[in-house]
Amino acid sequence: MMSPTDSDREKEEGKHLQSNEKEQTKLQLMKALVEKQDPSSKEVDDFTLRRFLRARELDVEKGSTMFLKYLKWRRTFVPNGSISTSEIPKEINQNKMFMQGFDKKGRPIGVVLGARHFQNKGGLDEFKRFVVYILDKLCSRTPPGEEKFVVIGDLKGWGYANTDLRAYLGALSILQVN
Repeated sequence: MMSPTDSDREKEEGKHLQSNEKEQTKLQLMKALVEKQDPSSKEVDDFTLRRFLRARELDVEKGSTMFLKYLKWRRTFVPNGSISTSEIPKEINQNKMFMQGFDKKGRPIGVVLGARHFQNKGGLDEFKRFVVYILDKLCSRTPPGEEKFVVIGDLKGWGYANTDLRAYLGALSILQVN
């Protein structure tokens, strides 16, 4: 005789398999739609496409539109495919962000020291490139199948001198695009 928890577990697994099949079907539809509109997207893995599909609650059209906008943005903002440290020397020299291993679930950890951020006299573009550089580093360390990473913000010593609203809004705009 099965206990109620065994029965609940089987129902949950059945729902998961069903939703996984539905997601897989929609992912294939999205992949075909995206490749038709932008043939270079054939190089993108299923995990990346799935992230955009899930971000739009499995709506293939909305997920595809979001992904294609991302590709267009990425090509203009990161034309070489990645950002090198030579493009962000002032931000790197502030020593305000570090990679710190992995959490118990295997997700990469980044630590931001808010007191070390100072407004860059060169403008907002270098800071935006720095944000993309950091996000790329975190994502590259994320194991296959994992969609999350951890960022810890240490605000000890952070104050008015470190407050840079334009930079914070720039970082948020990048996060909204991705």
